[in-house]
Amino acid sequence: MKRRIGIDVGGTNTDAVLLEDDRVLHALKTPTTADVMSGVKAALAGVAPAIGPQGVQAVMIGTTHFVNAVVQRRGLAPIGALRIGLPAAASLPPFCDWPADLAALVRGQVHQVEGGHDYDGRPIMPLDERAVAAAGRAMRAAGLEAVAISSVFSPLDPAMESRAAEILRQEMPGVALTLSRDLGRIGLLERENVALLNACLAALARSTVRAFETALQEAGVAAPLFVTQNDGTVIRAELAARFPVLSFASGPTNSMRGAAFLTGIKEALVVDVGGTTADIGALRHGFPREANAVVRIGGVRTLFRMPDLFSFGLGGGSLVREGPGGVTIGPDSVGFRLPERSRIFGGPDLTTSDIAVAAGLLRLGDAARVADITAERAGAVLAEAARMLAESIDRMKTDAAPVPLLAVGGGAFLVPERLPGISEVLRPAHAAVANAVGAAIAQVSGEADQVFQGLSRVEAMAEAEAIARARAVEAGADAATLALVDIEDLPLAYLPGGSLRVRARVVGEIAA
Repeated sequence: MKRRIGIDVGGTNTDAVLLEDDRVLHALKTPTTADVMSGVKAALAGVAPAIGPQGVQAVMIGTTHFVNAVVQRRGLAPIGALRIGLPAAASLPPFCDWPADLAALVRGQVHQVEGGHDYDGRPIMPLDERAVAAAGRAMRAAGLEAVAISSVFSPLDPAMESRAAEILRQEMPGVALTLSRDLGRIGLLERENVALLNACLAALARSTVRAFETALQEAGVAAPLFVTQNDGTVIRAELAARFPVLSFASGPTNSMRGAAFLTGIKEALVVDVGGTTADIGALRHGFPREANAVVRIGGVRTLFRMPDLFSFGLGGGSLVREGPGGVTIGPDSVGFRLPERSRIFGGPDLTTSDIAVAAGLLRLGDAARVADITAERAGAVLAEAARMLAESIDRMKTDAAPVPLLAVGGGAFLVPERLPGISEVLRPAHAAVANAVGAAIAQVSGEADQVFQGLSRVEAMAEAEAIARARAVEAGADAATLALVDIEDLPLAYLPGGSLRVRARVVGEIAA
């Protein structure tokens, strides 16, 4: 018997479930608090009495805390940036393409040193170890506690990043280091940007994970803690503290995995309507379809493991306005202040939840407070919501054939029964807490995305799979349960020696 607690911290609500094998034993939804942690503690306190003497094997938490910190420009620490690539990579320095306000917050010191590799794997220059040591001393003197290291074509050969890290650890004892090769792909600026974002979140990630662990202790839950990732899987809490960027899109992916689990459907579109936004993604083999293009986080260009999602301002707390041009919904929302601000609770703001109550789609608050909203007026707002959904679904579809749509989230009442290009709309049981269910069922994954030279195609693919398996075990997986779920190879004609880029991904159950 497998028993787990899944928690998902959204912008409006914090959801929690107690799952036993494939049954939801207990579910609850509490308002997300301004400090996030109080909401997590309340969710744990609500679930803990239902655990009983059997206990649980694991607790999985998904949070938007880290991506919100980047978007809202809060909780970020100044960092050092070390780029290895001179004389070839000096024209576009680190932070060159960042929004000015965000760069001003986190840009501590920038150092560029000789080294790096060319596209064919040959060194541009030997690593200037003295310059790396000098940079470390300068950053230590400035009081910087986190550094991001990036090297030209390090996915081809990571040796210089690894050596630079050794030197910085000697010069800066206790420093939090992020190596770009651990997170990004080919493409220096995007890979470096991911490393820089990760570094500036290092202190916040450590304190957040400690707070989660404290919340478990206070609730009397003795179980290992895992944090959900962008691909719908989980990693051990201590690894999540090192790589907070891996949880940026964990909320929508949790919902997609939960929707697949609750319906048994592995190939479909999923719309997760929360309190502030709606997120649309596609399921492929029961996992979110991965984005292969540049993804902007808080205005910063990145290219790493992220789901292919389209988000827009439609949720249960979205503000409704009526003017000469017609009805508009959002993108602003009352968020977790719905019980204070919406009309059904005596507040001053007209939200989509008020409209749904007036239309008889939702039982919440005091319906008498919205009795003045006519059926025609409510219909116009719901029609606008349907238009927004139809337009967004069309952007996510890859062909014209009708596909099923799984509607989940607390705001799923805004999804109509019929939409263009949709064969059927499915609303599974426990759809309102599908995100927490997705967290509770999550497996552990490992991924390799690397360029191999001097190996045959079969050898390169086997090596990539071996690397992915090793990373999954490090993340907390049981090696005996690992299975290869995705592998692809791409010959690189511009590189010598039969170079091959291979991406492999494995998933498995949490180790006992």
